[in-house]
Amino acid sequence: MKIIAFTGAGISKQSHIPTFMERPDVREKLFRSYAKRHPEEYNEVIQQLKANMNGAKPNDAHLVLAEYKIPIITMNIDGLHQLAGSDALELHGGLPEDDEMDRAYSLYNKPVLYGDPAPQYQKAYEMIFNLQENDILLVIGCSYHTAIACELRDVAKSRGVKIIEIQEDAAHKVRQVLKQLIER
Repeated sequence: MKIIAFTGAGISKQSHIPTFMERPDVREKLFRSYAKRHPEEYNEVIQQLKANMNGAKPNDAHLVLAEYKIPIITMNIDGLHQLAGSDALELHGGLPEDDEMDRAYSLYNKPVLYGDPAPQYQKAYEMIFNLQENDILLVIGCSYHTAIACELRDVAKSRGVKIIEIQEDAAHKVRQVLKQLIER
């Protein structure tokens, strides 16, 4: 039995990082067209995102995924999986480095914006397509508000993969679920 985790903003919420659904004022500015038309305002939004994430620490959900060496596909740009010790596939890239902030509006994959190509999507589809019947896709803190979140679930379902959703209280529930799955 193989397990892959697919994570979204809900896994980092308990690390005190607000979700984009909670911050529509930020989400509406994460478009390539906005970055091109309003480079200074866009840079300020990215600076605010970085500030929101500075000092954030991985919670137990991040830590247990690293502990069990579960492969991870994440929509998050917060870097908490890496801080926990995982090598996650970051679908939407990361944030610019401090020395890149003055040109954040011109960067690609830092983060992937609406309207940008998402170069890691193909690898995510391949990871899910390689799952087999009775393997598990552990979906943690992912809404149904993005196409990729729906499509990866659909691919897994079409392959006979068991999908386990943890949408609330990931910091406590992920360890419980993994213990049950791995120690059975």
